[in-house]
Formats: sequence, C-alpha cells, structure tokens
Amino acid sequence: MGESGAQPPVRIEIADGIATIALDDPQTRNALSDEMLDALIAAFERCRDDDAVRCVVLASTSDRTFSAGGNLAGFAADLPLVHKYRSIDRFPRLFRLILDLGKPTICRASGHVLAGALGLALACDLIVASEDATFGTPEINVGVFPFMIMALIYRDVGRKKASELLLLGERIDAREAERIGIVNRVVPQAELDESVHAWATKLARSSPVLMRMGKDAMSRQLDLALDDALDFLRGQLALAFSTEDIQEGVTAFFEKREPEWKGR
Repeated sequence: MGESGAQPPVRIEIADGIATIALDDPQTRNALSDEMLDALIAAFERCRDDDAVRCVVLASTSDRTFSAGGNLAGFAADLPLVHKYRSIDRFPRLFRLILDLGKPTICRASGHVLAGALGLALACDLIVASEDATFGTPEINVGVFPFMIMALIYRDVGRKKASELLLLGERIDAREAERIGIVNRVVPQAELDESVHAWATKLARSSPVLMRMGKDAMSRQLDLALDDALDFLRGQLALAFSTEDIQEGVTAFFEKREPEWKGR
C-alpha cells in the first residue's frame, strides 16, 4: 500500500475472536482515499476468511475523527471519467463486503462520522457512539451529492429525516442520530471502549454457523415481499435444524452449561 515503507492507513488487531480494524491516517482525517479503501477491503477480507475471527469492530485510532469521508482532492482530480468510475467502485464493494461478511460488525463511532464514512458506519450491524460524535452528509455544501451512501441511509432512517440529511448537509449529534435510527447506543467517551468490547465479546461467543446464517437471512429478506420473505425464512429455519450447533445450544441450555460450538 502506497510508497515503500509508508505507514499503512489501517491497523488490524485480533484477540479473543474479536478483530479490530482501525482507520489510521490522521493527516487526512482518515479520508477515504483509494489507498484507504483498498486497505479496508483487504482487512475485511482477511477477517472474513479467518475462522478465528468471530466479530469485527471498525474504529479509528483518533477519538476526534472517525473519518471526514471521501477524498475531495480525488474527486476534483483531472483524470478521465472512466478512471474515476472504476475508482468509486471501491465504495459499493466495501459496503457489500461488510454487509455480507457473515460475521457481526460493530462501528465504534467517535468524533466526526461524515459523508462516505457515515455509509461505512451504516454498513456495520451495530453502531456505538460517544456523546461527542457527530454525523452528517455535507457533500452538497461542496457541490457533490452523497449518491453512494443514500441507499444505506434510506434503509436505516425514515424518508423525511433521510432527505433532510441529504439535502441540507447539516450535522447531527449522537443523541439525534440515536433517535432517528442511525446509532444503537450513545455513551460517554470514557465508557466507549468498555461498551464496544462488551457487545463484541457477547457476539463473539455466539455460534459462528448460526450467526452466519442469521446475518445472511437478515440481508436477503430485507427487500423481499412479505410472503417471499416468510417462505425464504422458513427454509432457513429448517436448514438451521440440521446443524450440530442448534442441537448443542438446546442441550447446553437444559444442562445449564455454556455451549461448545462446533461451527457446523
């Protein structure tokens, strides 16, 4: 990534089944440059393919800025349109990768979560934010529009509030983000790490095979008509009955012990 010897823009640590992917390019306020997006894609692919990883936390090494969003210099660069078109393909690839990861994801949101970074956060299953976090889509203020992330915003936020975010480009605080459905939980900055770790630990203890099946079903049924969704989900439940983990989970419950997941 980048020039030889340059510091990678993303750090990744894995411990106790929890992988932490941290944006680490403070000089650009973690701008989502091609290099940053490539590093994030590589990090999430690594987590997807590593059976030891049971939960992924997306964070920033800076509590003041999660990410200021897309790389504006790249938007204005004098490049052929076809090159820009290929470049922005990274955004949907990354969003889809997170959504289809098969493992639960938590965004640790602190500081500014803006523009494309809001889409990145919304692609995660859960968002825990510090009280000082701010969220917004300010692209319209610089003559751009949040095209890539509106599909994610409209899936989490009511239409009127989503339109307000997109059209006015104003920032909202963490409590308002929680109220309109962007954020799951808001905590003081001093409690952020503890809160994120508690949820990540709980998620990492779940059956990996049932978690994968459940997450895939959550994504698949989202845009189905009700009858189609119910038919699909009935089939998934029947398939779940065939797994060893569902038998182990029920047996452990009646035996009043912790389950020993086989992952199959």
